Amino acid sequence: MAAIDLAKQLKARFGDLLSEPVEFRNEVTLKVADVERLPEVCAFAKKDMGFDYLTDISSIDNYGDDPRFTLVYHLYGYGHLCNLRLKSDVSEEKSEAPTVTGIWRTADWHEREIYDMMGIRFGGHPDLRRILMWEGYPYFPLRKDFPLAGRPSDLPEVAFTSPAPMAGGPFVTIAGGKDTISREPRVRIPDTDSLGMNARVERRQDIKDSHGRAHGPGPVDSKQ
Repeated sequence: MAAIDLAKQLKARFGDLLSEPVEFRNEVTLKVADVERLPEVCAFAKKDMGFDYLTDISSIDNYGDDPRFTLVYHLYGYGHLCNLRLKSDVSEEKSEAPTVTGIWRTADWHEREIYDMMGIRFGGHPDLRRILMWEGYPYFPLRKDFPLAGRPSDLPEVAFTSPAPMAGGPFVTIAGGKDTISREPRVRIPDTDSLGMNARVERRQDIKDSHGRAHGPGPVDSKQ
């Protein structure tokens, strides 16, 4: 059975709670209208539809829009080999969604990371604490209003006490650009100011000219 067929079955079970399935590039998405009922949908998807693995949970900051946040759940079934994506919105005022750790144990660290980076809490989580930043850190680094260079820390000797330097790489992107290739991150070539090319096929000659070879960056060798 294809993922779109499974999505239609899930839609038929929950009616207006779910949007019509959207298929794009062989990926199928359903939107859950009420985030509080998300565990109900997830439990049915696992038990009755074979989505026994939670691949990931990610979050989106819709900065400037309301609701501000979107949670995205990526499901997979080892029996039918199908993927399904569930999305649900969370308001900035509430900034909370129910946990799904009781359905998939893998949700534990995914939810902790979202709490740490985006500030969305998960009600009922067994151990909701930061997983990357230290306890007491007052910011959420993946929100779009968080500066790219970071913020000064009030805790000396714990982390950065001044904005983290970004200009020196190691990965650099260029805003804008004519297409996604020109915007993708690339490795900065050490000891050079070469920042002009992103795509590997386009920068191959630049790397060769600087390094004497056509593969990844490293110490600048004499040209061969």
